[in-house]
Amino acid sequence: MDANFFNLSDDTPVYVISVAAQLSGLHPQTLRQYDRLGLVSPGRTAGRGRLYSTRDIVLLREVQRLSQEDGINLAGIKRILELETEAMRLRDEVARLRGELTLMRALVRYELPPA
Repeated sequence: MDANFFNLSDDTPVYVISVAAQLSGLHPQTLRQYDRLGLVSPGRTAGRGRLYSTRDIVLLREVQRLSQEDGINLAGIKRILELETEAMRLRDEVARLRGELTLMRALVRYELPPA
């Protein structure tokens, strides 16, 4: 059987808070606090219960590592996560613009007669 039988991505919220807490090694109350602070934003059920994705679990572990191993406070961690997200967005934008530039250069070479 395929490991991803249900065709779920790493962003699909599937873990209830108790399972997410167990997988991340954190107390459920810590997960609630991280949600309130905006460090991790899980999906919600129709009844407003939290549902965590695999990506959320990885992020929870990273928040814990930054806090425990690196001694960074939660406000600092939130800023780090924001900057990492922005850096990823900018890398994607640069890649998109490079693709456009390559296309434009090819079009210019194609349309201009040789000198």
